[in-house]
Amino acid sequence: MKSQALAFRQIEWWIVTSAILTSFIFILFGYQPRSYNDSGQEIFKFTSRLIILASLYGAFHLIHMVLIPKLQIETKKWPSIVWIIVIGLTSFAVSAIFGYNANLIKAPFPAFYLGTAVLYICFLLGTHVLIQALTPPKVRDFQLYNISRLIFIYLFIFLFLLQLNPIVSNGPSIIFGLFIPVIFIASLYNFFLVYGKRKQGLIKQSRWYNWGLMALLLLGFIIISAEANQEEIFFIGGLGTVTFIQLLFFPLTSLVFKKYDSYIGQITSLSTQVNQGSANLSFLKSQINPHFLFNALNTLYGSALTENAEKTSDGIQKLGDMMRFMLHENLQDKISIKREIEYLQNYLDIQLLRFGKEPNLELSIQIQEDFCEGEIAPMMLIPFIENAFKHGISTKNKSWIKINLRCLKGSIHLDVVNSVHPKKATEDPKDESGIGLDNVRKRLDLLYPNAHSLTIVGNDSEHFVHFSLQLK
Repeated sequence: MKSQALAFRQIEWWIVTSAILTSFIFILFGYQPRSYNDSGQEIFKFTSRLIILASLYGAFHLIHMVLIPKLQIETKKWPSIVWIIVIGLTSFAVSAIFGYNANLIKAPFPAFYLGTAVLYICFLLGTHVLIQALTPPKVRDFQLYNISRLIFIYLFIFLFLLQLNPIVSNGPSIIFGLFIPVIFIASLYNFFLVYGKRKQGLIKQSRWYNWGLMALLLLGFIIISAEANQEEIFFIGGLGTVTFIQLLFFPLTSLVFKKYDSYIGQITSLSTQVNQGSANLSFLKSQINPHFLFNALNTLYGSALTENAEKTSDGIQKLGDMMRFMLHENLQDKISIKREIEYLQNYLDIQLLRFGKEPNLELSIQIQEDFCEGEIAPMMLIPFIENAFKHGISTKNKSWIKINLRCLKGSIHLDVVNSVHPKKATEDPKDESGIGLDNVRKRLDLLYPNAHSLTIVGNDSEHFVHFSLQLK
């Protein structure tokens, strides 16, 4: 409702159609002649009511749903304007002829038709003003516009039905002017104060709002019956209304609200799954870094030339385990926390092969696994450490990386501190946050809302990350 305008032309058509159908029903049941004792004039009057109502609805449909949309998109306006005038005059003639000859109006000129035409023109002008004043960029979103136009449509329909009272009766205008607003207000009362409080677990408040409303209704009917000195108003009207609300209206509307909540919940769940899948896919793409893999393979190749095959084979095995993890376990929703730490250790071992002999690098790695139990979404820890190795090592300047991973009962905590060095001329200036950090934040918000803490602080010489996660 906020992001875009509603399909108001279709909404207006459905509302007007509902009002016309209601009017037809009132004519059929309120003025239907009995051929065995009614005169021909009564039958003609009944038929004239239906014909006038049908001509008004036909004119509305052709003008509102066919000609006005064509008028808005076509370059030649005059054919549509001519047809609008022809249809309007035809509908006017039908209303005048049948209304006057059936004694529904007192003069050949149907004033109700003129009022209806003026009302429709004012409606079109009013909607144009709403579009100009309450749509972006004049306002932030479409919410105010949508609400205002729905109210405007309702007022138009109510006034339109008042214009039709000489032809139909005052029944449809009473329904749209009294019963529908009462039903709407009662539904909102149930949604927010009775059903809504019960959904939040506030049972006592829900009961207070429920029975408080019933008490006010009964009190109102008691006053009315006392003023009119008619007890049946209280017993029939008051008790009947309360019984209807408690046994029929509130249960039915609550059932509709439950279906609505279920529908919204399914949409939210599907949206979350789509967002999670998109984040996981982007994260997987960002983690499979070909530069890291090529560097690791080059390091292992150099080790094979200068050292024993045992060390090289061990490095190759660790790299193979990491690649299998990235291709298989990384696609699962949850994995063992020990398996996540095992992947992390394999990554650190390979990085030690690359940088373990760097004279300017100080490495401090502390991993405590004593209380590491439970499951975690894969690849939650590695981005912070990979970011430290990417940005924290310089072959010319003093560098340091300090990693402290520990588990407490039901939670895991990671602290990473690394040195910061001036960017290389060939380094992409957009690549500032490291591999996958943005995706980690998105995944944390989706998978662990209100169950994680992430603090990232940096200056010109050092970068610090503190990450805590409540394990489920």
